[in-house]
Amino acid sequence: MQYHQGRLIDHVHLRVRDLEKSRVFYQAVLSALGRRFTHEGENFFSSDELYVDAAESYVSHLHLAFQAADQDAVQRFYEAGLAHGGREHGAPGERHYHAGYYASFLLDPDGNNIEAVYHGPATRSAPEIVIER
Repeated sequence: MQYHQGRLIDHVHLRVRDLEKSRVFYQAVLSALGRRFTHEGENFFSSDELYVDAAESYVSHLHLAFQAADQDAVQRFYEAGLAHGGREHGAPGERHYHAGYYASFLLDPDGNNIEAVYHGPATRSAPEIVIER
C-alpha cells in the first residue's frame, strides 16, 4: 500500500452534505491542477492529504488552498469548478498578499472556500512524497 504525505499537514478531513456532488466538483478542480484521487470508495474519496466523506451530523466549513503549477492552471481550476457545481468567490488574478500571488477562489457545493494559487516560478525538489509499506 502507498501513502502520499506532505510536509506539515497530515490530512484535511472535509465532511460534506452530498458526497456525489462533491466527488464531481473535486475530481474536476483537481484534474484541472494535474492531480487525481489517490484513494476512492463508496463512502469517501481522497487526494493526497485531502480526505472527503459524507457528513453524518455536521458539515465542515474551511478555507483550503491548492497549489497550482502556473497561472493557466489557476484559470483551468476556476473554469472546471464553475462547470461542476462550484460558485464564484474570486475570479483569477493577482492578489495583494505578496508579489506574484495569483489565485482564484470558488465555493464548493457545501460552501467551503476553495482556492488555487500560483506563487510564481519555482523549482520543486520532488513532485510528491510516496511512502510504501
